Amino acid sequence: MSPDTAVERIMQREFATVRSDERLDFVDDVMALGRVRHMPVVDDGKLVGVVSQRDLLAASLSRVLSFDAQERRTFLRSIDVREVMAGRPITVAPSTSLADAAALMLRHKIGCLPVVGPGGEAVGLVTETDLLRAAYPQERPAGAAS
Repeated sequence: MSPDTAVERIMQREFATVRSDERLDFVDDVMALGRVRHMPVVDDGKLVGVVSQRDLLAASLSRVLSFDAQERRTFLRSIDVREVMAGRPITVAPSTSLADAAALMLRHKIGCLPVVGPGGEAVGLVTETDLLRAAYPQERPAGAAS
């Protein structure tokens, strides 16, 4: 794909979101089950932040505090998403080029960009993996059938 291609061509249109008042134990479960590393935080239909696995791990401090699994879960249950999410996330419009999206991700050292519509609603998500797939569409995962 060309670097001038719009992100709407590769963005994920179906993605999990959370509200800012949800608890981190729920986010932890959704991330583990969905095998995702980033989740847009949406309140009243508007994007208000992004919570990442990194935010979750930093909040839990499970390794430093030597929590067992139950203690970690109890601790995460006590924290709202709004306390750890990246507020005012960097976003792009559907018409943003892949080159511009990649440059933003590199400049800000982030792994995903929420794609927002004119009203501030999350309409898609572009991740590092999406950009790599667009750049190297001929590559197949190890063990994939041809």
